[in-house]
Amino acid sequence: MSDELKHECGVAMIRLLKPLEYYQEKYGTSLYGLNKMYLLMQKQVNRGQDGAGLANIKLDVAPGKRYISRYRSNKTNSVQDIFTYINKKFEDVEEKNPGKLKDVQWLKENVSFSGELFLGHLRYGTYGGNSVEHCHPFLRQNNWMTRNLVLAGNFNMTNVDELFDQLIDLGQHPKEKSDTVTILEKIGHFLDEENDEIYYKYKDEVTSKREMSKFIASKINVQNVLANSAKKWDGGYVMCGLMGHGDAFALRDPAGIRPGFYYKDDEIVVVASERAVIQTAMNVPQDSISEITPGHALIIKKDGRVSMDQITEPLENKACSFERIYFSRGNDADIYTERKELGKLICPKIMESIGGDLKNSVFSFIPNTAETSFYGMVKGMEDLYKEKQAQQVLDLGSDATAKQITEIFSVSPRIEKIAIKDAKLRTFITDDSNRDSLVGHVYDITYGQVSNTDNLVMIDDSIVRGTTLKKSILKILDRLNPKKIVVVSSAPQIRYPDCYGIDMARMGDFIAFRAAIALLKDRGMESLIEEIYQKCKAQIGLPKEEVVNYVKGIYNPFTPEEISAKCVELLKPEDIKAEVEIIFQGIDELHQACPNHKGDWYFTGDYPTPGGNKVVNKAFMYYVEGNPNRAY
Repeated sequence: MSDELKHECGVAMIRLLKPLEYYQEKYGTSLYGLNKMYLLMQKQVNRGQDGAGLANIKLDVAPGKRYISRYRSNKTNSVQDIFTYINKKFEDVEEKNPGKLKDVQWLKENVSFSGELFLGHLRYGTYGGNSVEHCHPFLRQNNWMTRNLVLAGNFNMTNVDELFDQLIDLGQHPKEKSDTVTILEKIGHFLDEENDEIYYKYKDEVTSKREMSKFIASKINVQNVLANSAKKWDGGYVMCGLMGHGDAFALRDPAGIRPGFYYKDDEIVVVASERAVIQTAMNVPQDSISEITPGHALIIKKDGRVSMDQITEPLENKACSFERIYFSRGNDADIYTERKELGKLICPKIMESIGGDLKNSVFSFIPNTAETSFYGMVKGMEDLYKEKQAQQVLDLGSDATAKQITEIFSVSPRIEKIAIKDAKLRTFITDDSNRDSLVGHVYDITYGQVSNTDNLVMIDDSIVRGTTLKKSILKILDRLNPKKIVVVSSAPQIRYPDCYGIDMARMGDFIAFRAAIALLKDRGMESLIEEIYQKCKAQIGLPKEEVVNYVKGIYNPFTPEEISAKCVELLKPEDIKAEVEIIFQGIDELHQACPNHKGDWYFTGDYPTPGGNKVVNKAFMYYVEGNPNRAY
């Protein structure tokens, strides 16, 4: 994605199912879980941008001994920082107490992060600041082991105000109005209630309060706690939690918006935001990894029992298509295939754009994340052109010579590495005009491969704001002096904000929206903006279930092609010589390429939860009012 779009959070959770001595004997180290955790987190660094955190819980620790450890970092290389900090503890053990690294019980009693449960998180914050205090995992602490809660997740709630008010109605005084704190306290409240219910129900049957603590730990119904907590949640989420006594869970939203996968054998349970990450870390086949069922929680009891339990009523599956286009690592077998298909399916539009002239067209991609869809595009162009070549051979008739046929089939897509991002270049200049000049050099180009008779076709995985196209990419591509520059987005036009964990919050940021607004003004239809604004405003105060996405009306008067053409007008710098065209993927083609991930609200405005409609209307009202704040 040439536009910088902030990533979404990633989670990783491990529960070791055997005593630590087992891993020491089999793998030569009791730090088996910690090492796997490093792999799971490092392989998901593409998901998090401004922080990470890791928590660990030790099972069956004696009173007075620390059993919960946590370390968070907001440094640039936050995962490396966390594990450098933790590994130093074990290096010190080896230096000061040689041989103790093999003494599992001593480690567990004396060194943090030597327990059986791990919860890791990679964060990009769509709400709140970027300080280390905003990094997950979050802790809710209590002297009762069964009331401690560690929480981390990839989620965003659309109804934080409503959930916040519910906490106040319960008598709480939340320290912050954010979805993370709200969810932590919500689960914590019902965890407290579960503790109380068990205590008062069995207090006359259990001989002592010391024994009661163990009894409560064995009786806690995690499914019940989560079901009560999640009743009013509206959003996309995969959230993982550890309870102080050793129960753990991974809970997924009822529409399956956010991704979550797990693997289990007799040694370990692993949860992560991406399937391929588990494959790599555990060296297991794809079919041994399962999805967390939407609306369900994978629950791991302290005694090692694992179950998939329904928490909320599942909705129509709206798994995020942007995961497939961009966010998840492309080495997942299905994602790789889908991205190639996205490149292939847009080829008819490309062929029309270049007038069928494959001989005088150069194909490339920008940035590196678009490489897989590029392979699909090249294959698709080859397949389309073969039909034309076959007809050319038939047209030659029976007198065709080998030389003529060879010449016809000698034409194939010309593939070049045209654009290279200079990762070392930093826009440190603060003055706007000079900074823009520097931005124009963030990408470099390969000279000598394009002539003034060539079409230059560049595929990107998506176009959000178009800022990098306007300020950098189109200008540098024009230096090659092509006849025409064709920018291809393997994703459809991004028209609406996301509100489920991806940082796309403001209507005015989207080039497709700005193009639609410009078209309305060009055609004397500007009154429609005010009309839709008033419709949105009239819904303020309605229950979210009754709110309609009226913002769709901004786009209804125009075809996708008209909006694409206006995008070109808005993004093409005045001083470039080449003709420019921007081609976007179609919605039908998106669904064809990603048949199991129908979450397309960024493109269609069809939000999977009622809160989405509320957010998009609010974002539009903010745009009209000139309010720069986020809509969630």
